[in-house]
Parts: sequence; structure tokens; C-alpha cells
Amino acid sequence: MEKEKLERISHLSRKERTIGLDEEEKKEQTALRREYLDAIRKSLVGTLENTYVVDEKGNKRKIHRRF
Repeated sequence: MEKEKLERISHLSRKERTIGLDEEEKKEQTALRREYLDAIRKSLVGTLENTYVVDEKGNKRKIHRRF
């Protein structure tokens, strides 16, 4: 996610705590947060797809998705 979008999320969060947001800003904040969470999930899935578990005998197993 771009730095500008992360800064905008922070700005909207600060503004929400101090003076509040109008409806347009609330919609923007929701969309930006959704985009941020989707990026985190995508990164986590990518990491887990390349993760192996090693048992006591030294055997490596790939982690499989359960859902």
C-alpha cells in the first residue's frame, strides 16, 4: 500500500477522534481500511504459502489451507 494512503488513513483517524468526520470522509476511511486489511491478508497468505513445518525427525511439511 502506498505511503500516501497510509498517511491518509492516519489523518482521518486523528480527525475522527478530534472533530469528527462527515459522511464522505467516513466512506473514504472505510474503503481505505478495507484496502489496507486486504493487503495485509494477501501478504500473510503469501508468507504462509511458503512456510514449512519441521518435525522432530527433520521432515519438512508444507502448510495446507483448511478453508
